[in-house]
Amino acid sequence: MPKDFDEYQKHAAVIIGAPYGGVKEQGSGIYAQNLAERGFVALAFDPSFNGYSSGEPRHLSSPDLFVEDFSAAVDYVGTRSFVDRNQMGVIGMCGSGGFAISAAQVDRRIKAVATVSMYDISRAQRNGFKDSLTEEDRNKTLDAIAEQRYEEFEGSPPVLTDRGAPIGFDEHTDPIGREFGEFYSTPRGYHHNSLTQFTVTSSMSFMNFPLLTYIKSISPRPILFIMGEHAHSRYFSEDAYELAADPKELYIVPNAEHVDLYDKTNLIPFDKLESFFNENLK
Repeated sequence: MPKDFDEYQKHAAVIIGAPYGGVKEQGSGIYAQNLAERGFVALAFDPSFNGYSSGEPRHLSSPDLFVEDFSAAVDYVGTRSFVDRNQMGVIGMCGSGGFAISAAQVDRRIKAVATVSMYDISRAQRNGFKDSLTEEDRNKTLDAIAEQRYEEFEGSPPVLTDRGAPIGFDEHTDPIGREFGEFYSTPRGYHHNSLTQFTVTSSMSFMNFPLLTYIKSISPRPILFIMGEHAHSRYFSEDAYELAADPKELYIVPNAEHVDLYDKTNLIPFDKLESFFNENLK
């Protein structure tokens, strides 16, 4: 809540989704705090089956449910007496960027969308990083997942994806792995609820359900894509920007990498986010 919060007034609200594998106590909580300081009612949430949100099996990942989480958050925020239902926006960080866009495609209560260091998880799962996965590679992965499904159906515990936080890393770790490790596996960003892992069998659904198919239908509601100049994930935001209809904006943060925009408040463009939502939530 804003410091000068008046429960008898109607306020604009912003809902913030955590990075894929993250929880509300990390980056999305930082965004919520800073937006509240700038006059917005702000909500950060844990995705279903993760963090303090309920659901079994734990650490399930689902394109449908993670998109639905945004609409569920709109349900909650929009029924608060102090929130103007016509002034609700969303921010999706990393993987939540794709989920936020997908939610806005069908949930017209979302009046403005901003993404930060966006990852399109469905594209990444199906095609690999920078679309490097071959069909043979994909089929091999799907065959392994199918066998894992049999094992879990017959009583084996769910298997999680490779190495979760805390992750060991050193000067020999690949740059992307080191970037994530320096956040999730050090006091900078570590939280016991953020394993950065999901069940192996979850990735099958992402390969089958693309998230951004109807991105043009968000228009005339605006989309702001924020990315770091040196982010390894730039191509996700750039390609989504090309797919989207107007009004849209691609905002590049100088000298920033992907994870920098999770928590480095000297780099996160809060002034830009404030002006974007003030202009479009009215």
